[in-house]
Amino acid sequence: MMDGPRSDVGRWGGNPLQPPTTPSPEPEPEPDRRFRRGGGGRSFWARCCGCCSCRNVADDDWGPEPSDSRGRGSSSGTRRPGSRGSDSRQPVSRGSGVNAAGDGTIREGMLVVTGVDLLSSRSDQNRQEHHTDEYEYDELIVRRGQPFRMLLLLSRTYESSDRITLELLIGNNPEVGKGTHVIIPVGKGGSGGWKAQVTKASGQTLNLRVHTSPNAIIGKFQFTVRTQSDAGEFQLPFDPRNEIYILFNPWCPEDIVYVDHEDWRQEYVLNESGRIYYGTEAQIGERTWNYGQFDHGVLDACLYILDRRGMPYGGRGDPVSVSRVISAMVNSLDDNGVLIGNWSGDYSRGTNPSAWVGSVEILLSYLRTGYSVPYGQCWVFAGVTTTVLRCLGLATRTVTNFNSAHDTDTSLTMDIYFDENMKPLEHLNHDSVWNFHVWNDCWMKRPDLPSGFDGWQVVDATPQETSSDLSPLSHLTLGIFCCGPCSVESIKNGLVYMKYDTPFIFAEVNSDKVYWQRQDDGSFKIVYVEEKAIGTLIVTKAIGSNMREDITYLYKHPEGSDAERKAVETAAAHGSKPNVYANRGSAEDVAMQVEAQDAVMGQDLMVSVMLTNHSSSRRTVKLHLYLSVTFYTGVTGTIFKETKKEVELAPGASDRVTMPVAYKEYRPHLVDQGAMLLNVSGHVKESGQVLAKQHTFRLRTPDLSLTLLGAAVVGQECEVQIVFKNPLPVTLTNVVFRLEGSGLQRPKILNVGDIGGNETVTLRQTFVPVRPGPRQLIASLDSPQLSQVHGVIQVDVAPAPGDRGFFSDAGGDSHLGETIPMASRGGA
Repeated sequence: MMDGPRSDVGRWGGNPLQPPTTPSPEPEPEPDRRFRRGGGGRSFWARCCGCCSCRNVADDDWGPEPSDSRGRGSSSGTRRPGSRGSDSRQPVSRGSGVNAAGDGTIREGMLVVTGVDLLSSRSDQNRQEHHTDEYEYDELIVRRGQPFRMLLLLSRTYESSDRITLELLIGNNPEVGKGTHVIIPVGKGGSGGWKAQVTKASGQTLNLRVHTSPNAIIGKFQFTVRTQSDAGEFQLPFDPRNEIYILFNPWCPEDIVYVDHEDWRQEYVLNESGRIYYGTEAQIGERTWNYGQFDHGVLDACLYILDRRGMPYGGRGDPVSVSRVISAMVNSLDDNGVLIGNWSGDYSRGTNPSAWVGSVEILLSYLRTGYSVPYGQCWVFAGVTTTVLRCLGLATRTVTNFNSAHDTDTSLTMDIYFDENMKPLEHLNHDSVWNFHVWNDCWMKRPDLPSGFDGWQVVDATPQETSSDLSPLSHLTLGIFCCGPCSVESIKNGLVYMKYDTPFIFAEVNSDKVYWQRQDDGSFKIVYVEEKAIGTLIVTKAIGSNMREDITYLYKHPEGSDAERKAVETAAAHGSKPNVYANRGSAEDVAMQVEAQDAVMGQDLMVSVMLTNHSSSRRTVKLHLYLSVTFYTGVTGTIFKETKKEVELAPGASDRVTMPVAYKEYRPHLVDQGAMLLNVSGHVKESGQVLAKQHTFRLRTPDLSLTLLGAAVVGQECEVQIVFKNPLPVTLTNVVFRLEGSGLQRPKILNVGDIGGNETVTLRQTFVPVRPGPRQLIASLDSPQLSQVHGVIQVDVAPAPGDRGFFSDAGGDSHLGETIPMASRGGA
């Protein structure tokens, strides 16, 4: 773990750029010892069931408590993600088949349940109707508020005098009042929307239709059946094969996560891949991300996350509370959550955040080991959050905000400080403007807020600031690194007093950039306010296509409009500097525009500034250009090139100031993302006007070229070819490829060694599709010298001959660290 939440230099403003201390991943557990520590080797029910644990459970509604700082107490933590079905240990029941006397004797005439068929096959009606047929699980997975069917096999014919009761239980000590013990009398009205009806009785088989509550707790429930007859009472023993997963239901109008658009549900709940955008507003990059929410083990990992935070089971039916806990647990700060953040540039003890191509490998590693996974940055946190929330049934999308502000002092403005000559004072610039920042929107009603704030809610799992909001689960989130859910409508209107974490998110999208200049007496004066510099573009993947959708209008009123100005100034009035707008600058008649050509990694580049005199008089401008590398978080390195020039402008005239930059000049200074920051400042001699502008641009990296060699059919081996050309004149060392795609290939790591300068390489890989339909196969390349290289290909998979359906293991086991020889190499 990191020494502190602000220890990595590429993340926080005001830190000098210096050799980093690498955040350390947690050490790998010792497999033999882990089951001996803290009762980790006890059976599943002994840890999750009070009556089976040989001890009293005082806390009757909390998730499994970690037995040490790594949270070994959760049942899911000891599951092997690649295994099929439920826990393989011998099932333990709360009551084996017993009669009313409790002596275990089966009397003649008793109504004994000899078997249960939950119709849980992925091809059965239950899974199809509940839109859960893609989950690579054999257990029944249903969505709350929607009926499902089951069959009971009985020892004799069902009679009208017989009484049957279904029971669902979850948690350490289930209670009816908390919704963790659900009792459903068959043929009678249940409570809270739960009920069961006999639809057909044929011989010794009973067909039931079971209705679940639209407010049900989500999670994995134990299931049992009780019968009562004149001959006595019987209870079916618990069987892990009969466990039932219940999820949120965007298809149910009574569920507060309901989404009234089928194309939205297809995209934001069922789509297993998506696009994440990065770069700068002028140079938008995109990468495909494999969410993989239906891959086997992922659903268990999502529930394990709630267990690790110790979230009370009684609160797991509330999407507001669930999404808030997820925002805290996807990052590792405070709670040993899923991902360790690292912005230092040194990823030698883990995975470069740019190398991930999806969430599956990350979540399965966390489930398998219980240790936080190294490393993540904002798009990784957001990609994993989308996976988790979609998996649990919440309509969720990944959102990118370009020029995203990080306000450290709750002023709701971005304050940038300069010396007397308008050179940046980086040691004072604690606020930072990220080139881009990625978070999530999820859809739900907000019964905890006044009317008008339903719909999209922001959830941000990237650890930036600790939460100060109080909530029903404040003991889980107060003062820790979590953010949201926050109504997008409250952000749009500057209602920063609305929960949760609205002031911070508002500043990310709609604050102003305030430039302060140091005066001769040491004081600071506002010399320029840039009103359109923050939240300049907010985008997400469009529904039903790979196009980019601009959703800025949802977060902001039109820039410069009265409504937008009112929102900003209303929000600022609640900040720490409420009078910042009282002192505005003078009229401006010299305009400045910064330009950068489309720069490519490894090549020379050119930046330029265009000055235009809009006045009727001559103007003299003293212009300063300072160029430095920058992390995408806005944290800058030292200035490595600068230019100063005085420009004479006739009335109505324009002039351009250029600064060429050679590859050899910027190469020694490059950091993650290949981004650079141009600080431009100037002074108009005649009018006293101050010019100030920050312009960020990035160096483009090449894509991987993927080609499918032959048709893709379920269960049949298929081959893909990957081609890459090194754009740099230097050797790439320790090159690693990653390859994965839901329904195609479990996460696979390929070590390919070194790739020479300007060299082209080709490699081929085989995979066996396990699910039909359109799929995305995604690849990435990473090395110490070059990252942010990825590619994708769509694979249309045909059903297996004879329509054999799914295979039991999705694409085989993950392959980690496999050494792959290149098929061919070529020069430039």
